[in-house]
Amino acid sequence: MVIICGVGGTLQTAIAYKENIGFGVIGCDMMITDADDYFTKGCGRCERFATPDCSTKQWEDGLSALRRICRDMGLAESVKWAHPCYMHADRNIAIIGALRAEFRFSFFNAALMKDPKSILEKQGPNTRHPDMIRFIDNAQVADLEPVIRAYLKEAMGYAELGIKPAKDNTEIELPDELIEALDADVELAEAFHALTPGRKKSYAINLGSAKQSSTRVSRIAKFRDKIIAGKGAMER
Repeated sequence: MVIICGVGGTLQTAIAYKENIGFGVIGCDMMITDADDYFTKGCGRCERFATPDCSTKQWEDGLSALRRICRDMGLAESVKWAHPCYMHADRNIAIIGALRAEFRFSFFNAALMKDPKSILEKQGPNTRHPDMIRFIDNAQVADLEPVIRAYLKEAMGYAELGIKPAKDNTEIELPDELIEALDADVELAEAFHALTPGRKKSYAINLGSAKQSSTRVSRIAKFRDKIIAGKGAMER
């Protein structure tokens, strides 16, 4: 899923995302921690932060409309991966992001979503399930508001009941922090799913050995370049 600079942390911890998927370039140290800043300045992941060229500027009306809907639905607003993330029943429900050519509203645990209107799209060729609504016009949010609300209500219901997507027993079990990072970062997800089973397992073992969630998040940030390069956790 996703998420954007201009989404894609525990989170609130920076996992470096590249601009071509919406997340800022590695090295930017101004990632936001206050959701208000996202809607007025951007995510802080790239040099366009707090400038008229930030991707959030041209989509300001649409992004604000998505925020209004989420708040009106009673979702708790937080900042994760330097982007507005909306939670319910202690579970991530959706995240907002913007690119130069579009802005997105992405759902977590997308495998559960029924998508009766067939509006969800996959964020990349290796994305397992359609998980995002893509907007190319600010006015689309108002047009789709009833559908957005219905989809949020569905996702909130799963959270309240503690329902999670069924696990594929043939897959390597990954820590929640890595699953969330993959959901939020298209490039990272594409690269990770392209790894050999042995390399995937190396990350699962390494991250699983960490006792604290914050440690796992920190390791994921450090591992990102290796995963993109197609390497395992212990490879140089």
